[in-house]
Amino acid sequence: MFIYTNPNPINRTIGDCVIRAIAIATESTWEKSYMDLCMEGLEMADLPNSNAVWASYLKKLGFRKGIVPDTCPDCYTVADFAEDNPYGVYVLCTGSHTVTIMDGNIYDSWDSSSEIPIFYYYKEE
Repeated sequence: MFIYTNPNPINRTIGDCVIRAIAIATESTWEKSYMDLCMEGLEMADLPNSNAVWASYLKKLGFRKGIVPDTCPDCYTVADFAEDNPYGVYVLCTGSHTVTIMDGNIYDSWDSSSEIPIFYYYKEE
Protein backbone atom coordinates (compact mmCIF):
# COMPACT_ATOMS: atom_id res chain seq x y z
CA MET A 1 0.00 0.00 0.00
CA PHE A 2 1.26 3.47 -0.89
CA ILE A 3 1.44 5.88 2.04
CA TYR A 4 2.16 9.50 1.20
CA THR A 5 5.16 10.63 3.23
CA ASN A 6 7.38 13.63 2.59
CA PRO A 7 9.90 14.58 5.28
CA ASN A 8 11.29 17.40 3.13
CA PRO A 9 10.81 20.58 5.21
CA ILE A 10 9.45 22.55 2.24
CA ASN A 11 7.58 19.60 0.67
CA ARG A 12 9.96 19.32 -2.24
CA THR A 13 9.37 16.17 -4.29
CA ILE A 14 12.11 16.23 -6.93
CA GLY A 15 15.87 15.76 -6.59
CA ASP A 16 16.07 14.64 -2.97
CA CYS A 17 14.56 11.15 -3.04
CA VAL A 18 17.67 9.55 -1.52
CA ILE A 19 17.51 11.90 1.45
CA ARG A 20 13.76 11.44 1.86
CA ALA A 21 14.03 7.63 1.65
CA ILE A 22 16.88 7.47 4.15
CA ALA A 23 15.13 9.82 6.56
CA ILE A 24 12.05 7.59 6.44
CA ALA A 25 13.98 4.31 6.70
CA THR A 26 16.10 5.48 9.63
CA GLU A 27 13.23 7.33 11.33
CA SER A 28 15.30 10.49 11.25
CA THR A 29 14.65 14.01 10.07
CA TRP A 30 15.31 15.14 6.53
CA GLU A 31 17.81 17.70 7.86
CA LYS A 32 19.81 15.13 9.87
CA SER A 33 19.82 12.67 6.98
CA TYR A 34 20.97 15.39 4.60
CA MET A 35 23.82 16.47 6.89
CA ASP A 36 24.89 12.88 7.58
CA LEU A 37 24.97 12.12 3.85
CA CYS A 38 26.89 15.35 3.18
CA MET A 39 29.50 14.34 5.75
CA GLU A 40 29.73 10.84 4.26
CA GLY A 41 30.07 12.41 0.81
CA LEU A 42 32.76 14.77 2.03
CA GLU A 43 34.76 11.85 3.45
CA MET A 44 34.40 10.01 0.14
CA ALA A 45 34.85 13.13 -2.06
CA ASP A 46 31.51 12.41 -3.72
CA LEU A 47 28.00 13.85 -3.80
CA PRO A 48 25.64 13.00 -0.91
CA ASN A 49 23.07 11.32 -3.17
CA SER A 50 25.51 9.16 -5.14
CA ASN A 51 24.88 5.43 -4.84
CA ALA A 52 28.31 4.86 -3.28
CA VAL A 53 27.74 7.48 -0.58
CA TRP A 54 24.29 6.45 0.55
CA ALA A 55 25.28 2.78 0.36
CA SER A 56 28.26 3.41 2.63
CA TYR A 57 26.07 5.38 5.03
CA LEU A 58 23.40 2.69 5.24
CA LYS A 59 26.02 -0.04 5.71
CA LYS A 60 27.40 1.87 8.70
CA LEU A 61 23.86 1.83 10.14
CA GLY A 62 23.61 -1.95 9.81
CA PHE A 63 21.87 -2.24 6.44
CA ARG A 64 22.87 -4.94 3.96
CA LYS A 65 22.57 -4.96 0.17
CA GLY A 66 20.27 -7.21 -1.80
CA ILE A 67 19.75 -7.57 -5.54
CA VAL A 68 16.33 -7.95 -7.12
CA PRO A 69 16.31 -11.14 -9.23
CA ASP A 70 16.03 -10.32 -12.92
CA THR A 71 13.84 -13.27 -13.89
CA CYS A 72 11.33 -10.70 -15.11
CA PRO A 73 13.31 -7.45 -15.22
CA ASP A 74 10.50 -5.38 -16.74
CA CYS A 75 7.54 -6.69 -14.76
CA TYR A 76 8.61 -6.90 -11.09
CA THR A 77 7.59 -3.58 -9.53
CA VAL A 78 8.05 -1.71 -6.27
CA ALA A 79 4.49 -2.80 -5.42
CA ASP A 80 5.45 -6.45 -6.01
CA PHE A 81 8.52 -6.04 -3.80
CA ALA A 82 6.40 -4.49 -1.04
CA GLU A 83 3.90 -7.35 -1.25
CA ASP A 84 6.71 -9.94 -1.13
CA ASN A 85 8.29 -8.23 1.91
CA PRO A 86 5.54 -7.64 4.50
CA TYR A 87 8.04 -7.21 7.33
CA GLY A 88 11.17 -5.12 7.67
CA VAL A 89 12.71 -1.90 6.40
CA TYR A 90 14.00 -1.63 2.83
CA VAL A 91 15.48 1.19 0.76
CA LEU A 92 14.95 0.39 -2.93
CA CYS A 93 16.75 1.88 -5.90
CA THR A 94 15.16 1.88 -9.35
CA GLY A 95 18.07 3.47 -11.16
CA SER A 96 16.36 6.86 -11.22
CA HIS A 97 14.51 6.88 -7.89
CA THR A 98 14.95 5.75 -4.29
CA VAL A 99 12.02 4.74 -2.10
CA THR A 100 11.43 3.18 1.33
CA ILE A 101 9.38 0.07 2.03
CA MET A 102 8.45 -0.54 5.66
CA ASP A 103 6.44 -3.58 6.66
CA GLY A 104 5.04 -3.99 3.16
CA ASN A 105 4.06 -0.33 2.74
CA ILE A 106 5.53 2.08 0.19
CA TYR A 107 6.50 5.38 1.83
CA ASP A 108 7.12 8.10 -0.72
CA SER A 109 6.09 11.58 -1.80
CA TRP A 110 4.45 10.10 -4.90
CA ASP A 111 3.10 6.70 -5.84
CA SER A 112 6.20 4.97 -7.17
CA SER A 113 4.63 1.51 -6.95
CA SER A 114 4.94 0.88 -10.71
CA GLU A 115 8.68 1.64 -10.81
CA ILE A 116 11.10 -1.28 -11.38
CA PRO A 117 13.55 -1.90 -8.51
CA ILE A 118 17.12 -2.97 -9.26
CA PHE A 119 18.67 -3.34 -5.83
CA TYR A 120 17.85 -2.59 -2.22
CA TYR A 121 19.25 -2.24 1.27
CA TYR A 122 17.57 -3.87 4.21
CA LYS A 123 17.97 -3.50 7.92
CA GLU A 124 19.14 -6.66 9.62
CA GLU A 125 17.33 -7.38 12.85
